[in-house]
Amino acid sequence: MDVATINADKTLDTSGLSCPMPLLRTKKALKEMSAGQVLKIIGTDPGSKKDIPEFGNKDGNEFLGMQDVDNGSTLYFIKKG
Repeated sequence: MDVATINADKTLDTSGLSCPMPLLRTKKALKEMSAGQVLKIIGTDPGSKKDIPEFGNKDGNEFLGMQDVDNGSTLYFIKKG
C-alpha cells in the first residue's frame, strides 16, 4: 500500500520521545478511536521502526505501512480493528 495516499483520522506526534513512550501513546490513541479509523504516528525513535509495525498487527488492528520523511521522522499508519 502506498502510504502517501492514506488519509488518517487522527495524528499522533511522538517526535522526541524514546522507547517505550511512542508505543504506549500509540496504544492509548488507538483505544480512543473507533474500528476502521486510521491513526498516523509521527516518530523519531529508531526503536519504533520495529515496535510499532509489530504492535500494529495485534488485537485485530492492521499495520498499513511506514515511510521515512526528509526531516528524519518516520510516519506509521495503523487501522484500528
